Amino acid sequence: MVFDSFFNTIFSPLINFNILFAVIFISFLISLIMTLAYKWMTDQHLMKSLKEDMKSHQSEIKKHKDNPQKMLELQKLAMDKNMKYMMHSMKPTLVTFIPIIIIFGWLSSSLAYVPLYPTMEFSVTLDFLPAATGHVEVIAPKEITILEEQTDAKYLKTIQNNQATFKLKGTTPGEYILDFKHEEKTYSKDILISTTQQYKPILKAINDDAIKSIKINHQELKIINLFGWKLGWLGTYILTSIIFSMGLRKLLKLH
Repeated sequence: MVFDSFFNTIFSPLINFNILFAVIFISFLISLIMTLAYKWMTDQHLMKSLKEDMKSHQSEIKKHKDNPQKMLELQKLAMDKNMKYMMHSMKPTLVTFIPIIIIFGWLSSSLAYVPLYPTMEFSVTLDFLPAATGHVEVIAPKEITILEEQTDAKYLKTIQNNQATFKLKGTTPGEYILDFKHEEKTYSKDILISTTQQYKPILKAINDDAIKSIKINHQELKIINLFGWKLGWLGTYILTSIIFSMGLRKLLKLH
């Protein structure tokens, strides 16, 4: 991702200090940017007027429940006001949409999974096409321990249910390449053993005549536990952003 290095430079120290605090801070920052954009790019006097008109029409509709014709007229007026309100609200949303999507992409690639820490056991799964049969051999550098039994001095796994899974463990932080041999072909996947919140893309698509993909089976990262309800970065962001957005809009008296 083009912006990875930029966001890593800014937010990585905060993430490595405390992931929950980092997500809360980013949530507040995005909520603040969106709220200020809404304030600066909308006519608040007009928004207030439209909101008051909509409330007034709703009250009038309740008063004319026995007059279907009048209710239809009032509903049409209320819908027109509501449409104008939505159109005026749309501009700041469109302006902030792309930057927020970029930040979300970075968060997803950085905080979705637990890193591969030194001495942590992990597994790698190769997904094969139904026609693929035989064995797969894994070859790893000396810093990566293969936690499988050897067969004729090789670490082999039989393809079962279109998959083969190897258990491994890294001992020293660093970037490494795992090689997998099937028949006459060799497939590679990079991994990162790290003491900080970093990891390589977990999935590598192959899509040749035998193998579909290679996946590093990272654990999902849970940031907060609310009475047994465990939330990752996205759930934590949504929860805190709702609180921040409501608070900021009330503080700035936005309509």
